[in-house]
Amino acid sequence: MFGNYLIGLREGLEASLVVCILVAYLVKTDRKDKLPPVWLGVGAAVLLSLGFGAALQFGSSELTFQAQEALGGSLSVIAVGLVTWMVFWMRRTARHLKAELHGKLDAAVAMGTGALIVTAFLAVGREGLETSLFIWTAVQATDDGVRPLVGAALGLLTAVVLGWLFYRGAVRINLAKFFTWTGAMLVVVAAGVLAYGFHDLQEADWLPGLGSRAFDISTTIPADSWYGTLLKGVFNFQPDPTWLQVAVWALYLAPAMFFFLRPGRPAAPPARAASGERVPEGAGPVADKG
Repeated sequence: MFGNYLIGLREGLEASLVVCILVAYLVKTDRKDKLPPVWLGVGAAVLLSLGFGAALQFGSSELTFQAQEALGGSLSVIAVGLVTWMVFWMRRTARHLKAELHGKLDAAVAMGTGALIVTAFLAVGREGLETSLFIWTAVQATDDGVRPLVGAALGLLTAVVLGWLFYRGAVRINLAKFFTWTGAMLVVVAAGVLAYGFHDLQEADWLPGLGSRAFDISTTIPADSWYGTLLKGVFNFQPDPTWLQVAVWALYLAPAMFFFLRPGRPAAPPARAASGERVPEGAGPVADKG
């Protein structure tokens, strides 16, 4: 549940910050008449994400067991790839996201209403599709359709509240550090999802080694115990993994964490937004009050 809360919080906060930046910029530059297309694009992105999640859930229920395992395993690998790209991208661009979005919004305003709708739709839709895919794979991995969804919903709700507080100027945190720490935790969660995805592919007979167990500590950490359930929900921990699962988990986690946490090169100075405002170094993307 915590892992899905973290996914919902991080992805939801990214989307909330994007919406806040777009709305605050239009309000600040006296272009409130351009807000309806932005909200239309946001609403369309939310509906697409919900529809995508529903299609995954109901579409997969009509498949055979092996087809379900093959689909679940394949989508788990894709989800981990998308989340990995997302956490590295946000770590690199969090400080300058505001100026970047301001430039895109100015271009969209110049092009017309349709461009505004598309800009808002694309900005929010990417996070929504990633969230739907990652949460669906987590639900399949835990065989629990309630707690993962509750955790994700609570995370999204928290993100919406934080986004509103950012917009009102009531909350200011160093978003670069926030996304670094939550990104590191998501890398750990993603490693567990990837390992379970490979287990699904083994059960689908796409990969060998299903009967080759690296260890079995089921008697020490029973899967149905409260702590076994907790480890399963947070890290996708399995007390009897195959050698392939252990190898994939280690080969993903070690390099991903190393490259994510290593100090990067000094960032280039933030670009000026169209309004001429410079983004304060180290400040969160949302620095303006509505």
